[in-house]
Amino acid sequence: MHPDLSRSQLKIRRVHLDTGRENVIVISRRSKALRADIFRGFSRVELRLDDKSMLATLLITDDNALAAQDEIGLSEPAFHRFAKPVGTLVTVAPAAPPESLEAVRAKIRGRTLDKTEIGAIINDLAHFRYSDMEIAAFLIGSASFITSDELLALTGAMAQAGTQLVWPDPIVVDKHCIGGIPGNRTSMVVVPIVAAHGLPIPKTSSRAITSPAGTADTMEVLARVNVGVEEMKSIVSSCNGCLIWGGHVNLSPADDVLISVERPLSLDTREQMVASIMSKKIAAGSTHLLIDIPVGPTAKVTTATEAMRLRKLFEFVGDRFGRTVEVITTDGRQPIGNGIGPVLEANDVMAVLGNDKDAPRDLREKSLRLAANLLEYDPKLRGGAGYARAHELLESGAALKQMQKIIDAQGPSKCSTELGPSSFDVKAEHDGVVSAIDCLRLNRLARTAGAPLDKGAGIRLFKKIGDRVEQGEPLYRVYTFDGPEHDLAASAALQETGYVLNGHDALQVRTPS
Repeated sequence: MHPDLSRSQLKIRRVHLDTGRENVIVISRRSKALRADIFRGFSRVELRLDDKSMLATLLITDDNALAAQDEIGLSEPAFHRFAKPVGTLVTVAPAAPPESLEAVRAKIRGRTLDKTEIGAIINDLAHFRYSDMEIAAFLIGSASFITSDELLALTGAMAQAGTQLVWPDPIVVDKHCIGGIPGNRTSMVVVPIVAAHGLPIPKTSSRAITSPAGTADTMEVLARVNVGVEEMKSIVSSCNGCLIWGGHVNLSPADDVLISVERPLSLDTREQMVASIMSKKIAAGSTHLLIDIPVGPTAKVTTATEAMRLRKLFEFVGDRFGRTVEVITTDGRQPIGNGIGPVLEANDVMAVLGNDKDAPRDLREKSLRLAANLLEYDPKLRGGAGYARAHELLESGAALKQMQKIIDAQGPSKCSTELGPSSFDVKAEHDGVVSAIDCLRLNRLARTAGAPLDKGAGIRLFKKIGDRVEQGEPLYRVYTFDGPEHDLAASAALQETGYVLNGHDALQVRTPS
């Protein structure tokens, strides 16, 4: 070690910088303990205190507000992961790159990786030893090609890297939609139906990354979703189900790291999608899994052929890991429900569970179909009786009662349920019939309006495919909280509505309220 590094102890300072998932540290160019020029040749450094260590990306600053001469500034992610108080003395030294990076380089060169190499990569990912650039290198190398054995090794390593839940029941059901369809909040209807029947369904869900709402974001309008493992087990024991954020129970943590880089690069190969979903379900202890693949021109999967290939991959991985996997394709041509955004989607869910006459029929019907498939796994239920049973549980109010029980067990939400105070309508400029709706466009518009960060931002739909529209009639209403977001959303809607009438764009006028 360089002699100057034997004295490399600095005091921790918390720097309020959100560096995503990457650990970043900052030292002063005039540091008393370290010569900054020594570190210029190293992209990574290691912090160490007793038996605790952490790799981080190094930045050098001339600003004492970030790091004084005797300090080392830790960004928010680094500060939380190192978990030592401000002022603690830590040792800093240049860090050798993770050994598993050699396997990443081999993958880029076209070599097939073995189980041990993939396991080492995933272990380093789960412990945040890779920079975003190194994660991107692995993703791009894997996107080029991945063998069946590599897919199995990747899924298994990701499942084993974090928490692995074990349940006392022989049958533990779950469902997952591959996403991409606005408002498709079926899980929040399916879980209480299935739980009311008596089958355990411990549902862990994600937060939105590129969509205007994930299931966890929407459930958070109704109840607390940041639930730990032991509390989750207690909730499932008393309610047969839960609807919580999977990130809080550390299921397949390497997957969250990969997704954080994968989405901005628009890398979403079939193999990476299957490994991502199956690793989380295996770690969650699910024995019987239903996969929903929406198919439509603006969905993630656009053709029946593509859906079939994806189905075979899910079934292949499920068989190898001893899971029963059923894959169904559903209509992905348009949004499901009337709302896009956490509060609007939560309103749809509660309207369906409450059997309101104005509840969205498409959300109700799709949820009943999915719940029926899961209920069929109950050996006590006669074959083909799943739909009738799901319908009975919904109509009788048993599902609503079960949902309230789950909400009470998870605890009250601290989120506002108010819709954005500013809104504008997007109107049709000519008569016609809605012939197509661009799901991707509406997702982006709802995010531009502020969802999911603003729970009450989003879009309320008035028209679906096949509906007749008269000139000046509203197609949908956009809710926002802030002036800049309102103006951005209005401008985006004016450029492209996302609706097609009689084969042509529904050029709209907007009416701010």
